[in-house]
Amino acid sequence: MLNFLHRHGVPHWFDYHVVESSANVAMFIPLGIFAAMAFPTRAWWVLTGLGILVSTCMELGQLLFITARFSSVVDVVMNTLGTVIGVAAMQLLARRRRTKFASPQGTS
Repeated sequence: MLNFLHRHGVPHWFDYHVVESSANVAMFIPLGIFAAMAFPTRAWWVLTGLGILVSTCMELGQLLFITARFSSVVDVVMNTLGTVIGVAAMQLLARRRRTKFASPQGTS
């Protein structure tokens, strides 16, 4: 697929590592969203800790039980970034909703 994309104009810096890192980020955004929804009063860094914990457990499982896969600290970092993005998105949305509902009637 990447060869096809490169032949059709996608830059060569867009390689397997970029795709894998992007997938690791994207895979953990829902975790951040759900964590922020489940624990709305928790600080962002506490919810980020949940992402670190889940990601570390997954990488440890790969290291111990799946010989065809490699565990990586970079994967933990990318997964954690995804969690942070999800948490931040929900906190921004919540702040926006509070601001909207706190404004006096008739003003926007």
